[in-house]
Amino acid sequence: MKINALGDGFTKTMDTAFDSAATRFLAALTSAFEDALPAAEVDLEGGVLTVELEGGGTYVINKHAPTRQIWLSSPASGATHFARDQGSDRWIDTRGGRDLARLLTDEIRAATGAELALG
Repeated sequence: MKINALGDGFTKTMDTAFDSAATRFLAALTSAFEDALPAAEVDLEGGVLTVELEGGGTYVINKHAPTRQIWLSSPASGATHFARDQGSDRWIDTRGGRDLARLLTDEIRAATGAELALG
């Protein structure tokens, strides 16, 4: 039996905070991809961002609410999970410590020469 000593209100607050932060981040990513790569197919729907690069390769970036993570499927680096660091408001790789915004910026620059404008 699982006991939530802090109550369901705490869990709902955490879920809402995750959803809000992840939604803001995905919206910012969508704008950055659209601005940097006008020829790419960029689609954000239902918490899933899909970016099909003109030269080939598809990125899928999505909210994963049960774990409060953002999951990335990248043609360059594979599958990675990112958790939000509340202090810095950054999404950090749960295994390697990489910052998601920096990773995407570096990969897109290497693949296309374009610069993603991410904070």
